[in-house]
Amino acid sequence: MSIRFTRGRGGLSAWPVAITLVFGLVACSGGGGSDDDKPDASTAASKSSESKPDAQEDDSGQALAELKGPSGLFLKVTASERDAGGFITISGDLKNDGEKTVNIPAQLSGNETEIIRNGSSLGGATLVDPKGKKRYYVLRDTDGRPLTTTNFPALKAGESLPVFMQFPAPPADTAEVTLQLPMFTTGTIEISG
Repeated sequence: MSIRFTRGRGGLSAWPVAITLVFGLVACSGGGGSDDDKPDASTAASKSSESKPDAQEDDSGQALAELKGPSGLFLKVTASERDAGGFITISGDLKNDGEKTVNIPAQLSGNETEIIRNGSSLGGATLVDPKGKKRYYVLRDTDGRPLTTTNFPALKAGESLPVFMQFPAPPADTAEVTLQLPMFTTGTIEISG
C-alpha cells in the first residue's frame, strides 16, 4: 500500500512540471503559421557548424533593426511576428563584434527581483507603442521565468547567438514599435502578421 501511495504522489508532482513544459512549448511556438515560411532548423544548425560565414552571407538576412551595445555587442533583429494568441515574438542574433571574449551584461535581465532570480536573460527588454503610448514588458511563465533566451555563455570574438523575446501584442492597428534593451541603442521594428 505504501508503494502505491509513493507512486501516486510522484506522479502528481510530475504533473506541474509537464504542464509547464507544454505551456512553454505552446507559448513559444508562434502558432498559427505554416512551417513552409520557417527555415529548417537542421539546415541552420549545419550551416553554422560547418564553417564561419563570410561577410556576404551574414548580410543576406534582412535586418528589421540593429541595436549596438557595450563591448562590441550587437543585436540584429530579423523577425517580429504577431500570432493569433495575442503575443509578439521578436527574434534575431546577438553577436560579439569586438576583438575579445565578452560576458553578457547582467543589466540585460532588468531589475525585477523575480526575473533576476531566474538567471541571465533579456528580461529587461521592452516594446514601446508610440501610437498607443504604451510600454510592453517581456512575458513570464507561471513560475516567473521570462519568455526570452536565458543563461548566456560568454561570446568569443565574432561569435553570435540566436535570441528571442516574447511580449504581449499591441493593438492590431499598430504596425511599428520601438525595441528597448538596457545598455543598447533603440530600434524601430515593423510588426508582421
